[in-house]
Amino acid sequence: MIPVFIGFDTRETVAFHVLSHSIHSHATQPVSIAPIMLSQLGDLYTRDINPLQSTQFSFSRFLTPYLSNYEGWSVFMDCDMVMTEDIAKLWAMRDDRYAVMCVKHDHNPIEETKFLGAIQTKYQKKNWSSVILFNNARCKALTPEFVNTATGLELHQFKWLSSDDEIGEIPIEWNHLVGYNQPNPDAALIHYTLGGPYFDEYADCEHADTWQKAFDAMHVVEQRRQKAEAA
Repeated sequence: MIPVFIGFDTRETVAFHVLSHSIHSHATQPVSIAPIMLSQLGDLYTRDINPLQSTQFSFSRFLTPYLSNYEGWSVFMDCDMVMTEDIAKLWAMRDDRYAVMCVKHDHNPIEETKFLGAIQTKYQKKNWSSVILFNNARCKALTPEFVNTATGLELHQFKWLSSDDEIGEIPIEWNHLVGYNQPNPDAALIHYTLGGPYFDEYADCEHADTWQKAFDAMHVVEQRRQKAEAA
């Protein structure tokens, strides 16, 4: 079983469900998917809303190892994505030499805002934490207490690890940043980090058609057809 945690934001509920469906529809191994949803975390997550956080799961994503009982490996990903490949291929990249694995983007945004007017923050290792393979037993520093009190940079820049040598790298096609990375028709995991095609402003972005096809596929219903009785 591949355990996947997806950040959930009530302002883009459709994104979670389309991503979940796209993962399942391409998977060749069993997958369990859980939302990291603030309404389900109760006292585990007590941080106040930070004006710089662009999503409701900006910091709660780092509860993934705790929610996994610090056992085995888990996958975290933002909800504003769509999968076009078999997640088993990503899962096979796990390497016990590392505490976490991610795409090591060199992401330096120039715009000041993104979807829903969210402030576009700029920092080293930006978007590294939008897809993470967690080697949970080596992430015990991520206690609920630490996640609730650490600064955003301490969390997103992986300062809770002893060194950057504990961060392994996965190929860039497993976190393709629409609007930043060179267009890639073969991207395995597409990330609409500026805003998904479900927002009017980004309806014509790269891979908008890919997301729309995944959305349409999620709505397929096979209706029962009654055979006409012979006259």
